[in-house]
Amino acid sequence: MGITANQVTLLAMLISVALSIFLYFYFKNHKVNILLLVFPLWMLVRMAFNAIDGMLAREFKQQTKIGAFYNELCDIISDTFLYICFITFTFIQPALLLFVIFLAILSEYTGVMAPLIGQDRRYDGPMGKSDRAFCFSSLAIIIVIFPLFSDRTEFLFYITNAVLLVIGLLLCITIYNRIKNSID
Repeated sequence: MGITANQVTLLAMLISVALSIFLYFYFKNHKVNILLLVFPLWMLVRMAFNAIDGMLAREFKQQTKIGAFYNELCDIISDTFLYICFITFTFIQPALLLFVIFLAILSEYTGVMAPLIGQDRRYDGPMGKSDRAFCFSSLAIIIVIFPLFSDRTEFLFYITNAVLLVIGLLLCITIYNRIKNSID
């Protein structure tokens, strides 16, 4: 069909940015509802896009230097926008969310630093990109489902921020593992 790996990468990023902006403004003006389940659905589709762009690049000899930049930068831009849309929910601590986003960016940066010291790109976990996609998708599902069982929003505050704390802790371990395994 003439579609290139770079086009797939850029399209996934553009959809991620558009979706996150939409979700942010929609939930700024509306109560939490089932529409938030678009987030985990998109995260699943986005992982498929990620696999497709890599396959196209390898199988059809479309690997380029600019494609390497697109692959890393578009993932970071997409993740940042997708995660930041959760800041619209008053029960999520903004500083904690921003810290988790910072750690996510730092973990990706740590992975791409390995080639600078002669190692392969590091994907060590336990909180890699797909793990974060799963965790943030789970967070969206919790936010939608929890009000069905309880009207006590303080519990939602504790649950969502506890999830973010765990993600942050696992990101710290991921950063440590990527550095350690790069220099061993």
